[in-house]
Amino acid sequence: MSVQERKQRERAERERLIVATARELAEKQGWDAVTTRRLAERIEYSQPVLYSHFRGKREIIGAVALDGATEMAEAVRAATSAADGPRARVSALARAYLDFAERNPAVYEALFDLDGGLAFAREDTPAPLKDAFAALLETLGEVAGDGVEPGLFTEVFWAALHGLATLTRAQRLLPELAERRVELLVDRLAVV
Repeated sequence: MSVQERKQRERAERERLIVATARELAEKQGWDAVTTRRLAERIEYSQPVLYSHFRGKREIIGAVALDGATEMAEAVRAATSAADGPRARVSALARAYLDFAERNPAVYEALFDLDGGLAFAREDTPAPLKDAFAALLETLGEVAGDGVEPGLFTEVFWAALHGLATLTRAQRLLPELAERRVELLVDRLAVV
């Protein structure tokens, strides 16, 4: 291994450490606790080293969001691949999405509520975000119904899931009705 390859590997490892540390700190204490000074202390590098990887907190949030999008896509695909039949896949997708949002509140917030400098629904949308949408579309496209564009249906279903995740996180919905809400969403929107 050349010196340059080793330096590139070390740089990538430092970057992963920064992102993982930011995520861990945000999950435990919220995004307000994530500062470049605190991150530099936690990873035991100087702030200039941190800034050599990211221009600031906004880019770190974006990196956490991209990792989260990849994880969410994997969770949705794993859940839907284990389900039998279109309705069961849609139901599994909804549960996997809502479970991901509940288990990873800071990541979910980085994805959808904070400004990580990421473009959504555009040509320059980063690949992990496109793949997360594709993971939803793979299942939801098959239940969009006649004459309904699969992408549009996926956006509407996703918006409903996001609303449920956001309102649940804000404790605006009765927890004991969570399962019934998923069933109602699937029954009313998914044409199977």
